[in-house]
Amino acid sequence: MSTNVLATPADVDLLPTQDGEDLRAAVRSVLAAQCDPTAVIACYDGDRSVVAPLWRALAVDLGLAGLLVPEEHGGHGATARDAAVVLEELGAAVAPVPFLTSSVLATGLLASPTATDAAAEVLTALAAGEQVATLVVPWSTGPGDVPLLGSDGGAVRSVAGAVEADVLLVPVAAAGGTEVRAVPVAAAEVTGVPSLDMTRQLADVRVSAEALAAAPVVVADADAALTDALTLGAALLASEQAGIIRWCVTTTVAYLKERRQFGRVVGGFQALKHRLADLYVEAEQATAAATWAAATAAEGAGPDAGPDEARLASAVAASYCSRVAVHAAEETVQLHAGIAMTWEHPAHLALKRAKSDQIALGSPEQHHVIVADLARLPGPTAG
Repeated sequence: MSTNVLATPADVDLLPTQDGEDLRAAVRSVLAAQCDPTAVIACYDGDRSVVAPLWRALAVDLGLAGLLVPEEHGGHGATARDAAVVLEELGAAVAPVPFLTSSVLATGLLASPTATDAAAEVLTALAAGEQVATLVVPWSTGPGDVPLLGSDGGAVRSVAGAVEADVLLVPVAAAGGTEVRAVPVAAAEVTGVPSLDMTRQLADVRVSAEALAAAPVVVADADAALTDALTLGAALLASEQAGIIRWCVTTTVAYLKERRQFGRVVGGFQALKHRLADLYVEAEQATAAATWAAATAAEGAGPDAGPDEARLASAVAASYCSRVAVHAAEETVQLHAGIAMTWEHPAHLALKRAKSDQIALGSPEQHHVIVADLARLPGPTAG
């Protein structure tokens, strides 16, 4: 039975910092220049020409690829609070870049305490923006529920980040326990599949026994490391969802202040004011939950926040922000009326990303079970 972490919450600082706001401004500037919604929408027609130059500008020019990589491996050694700022901006723009899958999930796994010497070489390449890595599990995989390949290889369906990856981090059930092997993408079969969110396209990955045998072990005794990486991923996915929510509220309010119907501004109708007020409250609560999750993850090695509290904060944020992001995107489509029903409107980008994120890295029901376990409450059955 897990410890009841609600009795001793850590005293984490949730206020923004000047460094964080400077980072936000820099990311926002790059996205404004190189992430036009029209180019992002083209991903749905198979045109992914926006991805490589945008990722190069973010990963190399701004150095975001190495944000969470320890300094001894060429990274910036920043914390989850800094990564959360980046993901809020990427979420608001529905940016089609592998920051979450490579610079958070893969990096978090490779920087774990049980990482081997072989992981250092991959981390250095990730920090320099020379390579992109991804964890080879179904995108719906939550913390503590990792499917493993056997030593004879096999296929994994619906992997996020594999289309852009150079290195595949494959969890394997070996004779000595769970380990993660780094397989070059050239030694595997990666097949992109039609995805609800084509800005984060999923792919089916097949790895042969020969490729696994030739790949170095980068994380040994990897059960805890995989759970920690997926917990961190879920915590920071909430920040991406907070960014989507912010874009939806801001864009919808601006539209309703200009749109006129029956001789008056639509936003003046009381019913719409109430809907927007309710949505604004949900948005603030979601941002607070996401910030708490990121701050707790950043304090994970400190004296006040243990791993259970990081898991609790991550599960709360993941379950709550998933629901609010979808609701905000649905409200955006509805309140923009006819123009948001067209394929070309960016509201569709937000809605598809929000719906896809809702089942990513663990469903809300799975995270409810984690919360119930940590708080010693009777929980629902995982869906």
